[in-house]
Amino acid sequence: MKNNIKGVGVALITPFTQNGGVDYNALERVLEHITRGGVDYVVALGTTAETATLSRQEQQDIFDFVRKHNRGGLPLVVGLGGNSTEDVVRRLREFDMDGASAVLNVTPYYNKPNQRGLLEHYRAVAGASPLPVILYNVPGRTGVNMSAETTLQLASEVPNILGIKEACGLLPQITYLLRDRPEGFLVISGDDGMAFPVAALGGDGVISVAANALPELLVELVHATTAGDNRRGAALHLRLQEVIDALFVEGSPVGIKTLLAAKGMIENRLRLPLVTGSDGLMERFRQLIRRYDL
Repeated sequence: MKNNIKGVGVALITPFTQNGGVDYNALERVLEHITRGGVDYVVALGTTAETATLSRQEQQDIFDFVRKHNRGGLPLVVGLGGNSTEDVVRRLREFDMDGASAVLNVTPYYNKPNQRGLLEHYRAVAGASPLPVILYNVPGRTGVNMSAETTLQLASEVPNILGIKEACGLLPQITYLLRDRPEGFLVISGDDGMAFPVAALGGDGVISVAANALPELLVELVHATTAGDNRRGAALHLRLQEVIDALFVEGSPVGIKTLLAAKGMIENRLRLPLVTGSDGLMERFRQLIRRYDL
């Protein structure tokens, strides 16, 4: 299976205007910023994009915009997920994903399927997808953890599955994936705080929230570690840990939007039920920017 997904991917935010619409000017600024920062690929319409609050038309418009303004020619991954397998399959057939390299598909949320349900869901999704599928396991958001055994079964049995964005937060689970995965199956960290250990263990980089604001540092961390320079990777991990922790104190993407606003890149606006970060969080980021020269 042809694969151009490697290194640091950015889980792209969706900036909003004062009247609640998509702020395409700010989105273009973020795209230019991450491209200059050297990221390897872009993930549009993931969790960080507040996709659950976007209309179907907004989702298509945002992907069209990212595709048009991808001046660095970076590989694009499009997030298409949901808690109805039938609806996801239909959207895979209808969504114009021309130019994308892969589909990121989150485990169904709220329904809490068992492991057999997850197997059947992903068999159906992979069978319908015109592009390779990256599984996305994020139990903190979906309410269900896809086990290493289930992931490995899918990796071995379903040809159109390219890899997994693993955000379980459990290093032993990720370790088993790295140990037992078939050749060519990607194991990508879904947590910024796990980017270093996953890369050091031979994983395939990170799909990063923090890289919206700090692309150069995440790229250096992952690329150095992947090249075997664990000393440099560890130093960057230690430098970034406090910032990464702050990103998730009030939830995501609340944190990354607060950091981007503190850096003057976007207006600090989200769609309900998410609300903007507190004044205390904004001040914390301003202090961290000064302390760590961000």
